[in-house]
Amino acid sequence: MEKRQVIEDRRCALKPTAQDSQLETIMAYGDTLDDGWIQLSFTLPVAKGELAKQAAAQLAGKMGLEDVGVVFMQELDPRFTFFIVYGRCRHTIDLSTIEVVEVQVKRMDYYQINAYIEEKIGRKIIVVGACTGSDAHTVGIDAILNMKGYAGEYGLERYPWFEVYNMGSQVSNEELIAKVIELNTDVILVSQIVTQKNVHIDNLTELADLLEAEGIRDKVILIVGGPRISHKLAVELGYDAGFGPGTLPPDVGSFAAIELANRIAVNDSGSKKVKH
Repeated sequence: MEKRQVIEDRRCALKPTAQDSQLETIMAYGDTLDDGWIQLSFTLPVAKGELAKQAAAQLAGKMGLEDVGVVFMQELDPRFTFFIVYGRCRHTIDLSTIEVVEVQVKRMDYYQINAYIEEKIGRKIIVVGACTGSDAHTVGIDAILNMKGYAGEYGLERYPWFEVYNMGSQVSNEELIAKVIELNTDVILVSQIVTQKNVHIDNLTELADLLEAEGIRDKVILIVGGPRISHKLAVELGYDAGFGPGTLPPDVGSFAAIELANRIAVNDSGSKKVKH
């Protein structure tokens, strides 16, 4: 009985209270509120050993961490070592000063999205997706579009009210636009994994400019996704939405369905596309 009570007490201690949810100034949480303990991992170009360990500790110290402890190190090869360190960070964050720009849309599940499209739009939504430029990584766009999906969620190809065309990798912006025009596309989904030297910025900007030049930018819903993509960045580049890490097919599907329905409502029935 006592053991069970201890377990319940621990569970209660981990639950956020009403007071916690109203906090504005916060610190990192390690074991207790505002203790500032954090875990950090990185690699140094030095052979594993005491010298490497001290170098890792000093680097963490220069980052502003106190009471630093190197708790793990692993040789990657004779010239590189991977570290995990713990340390106390005294910095605080004032949540009230943070401006958040994110996709504001109700997230629906697979069945709700299909029902919504059937009721509000009455035809299939045409989606064209591609990894553009020199980007050869399709894992992101495949997770969203492929029928098997990702993390237990079906990809948009599985949705009966989406008509999906996945063009794959290393697709030029010109090729993508040609396909968009050919199919009378509703939604363009671009994936950008490679971001070295901000090559994704140039590529995404070019696509938006080319769509404007073709006179079809306002006729499509333009979405970009990737590990270093945020909604704020996407909007700044002229896109309708941006999705980053952790995005699942229903997130994109919900936005596409609601955004298209809203546009059709605004444009009235006179500009509504013919049902496929």
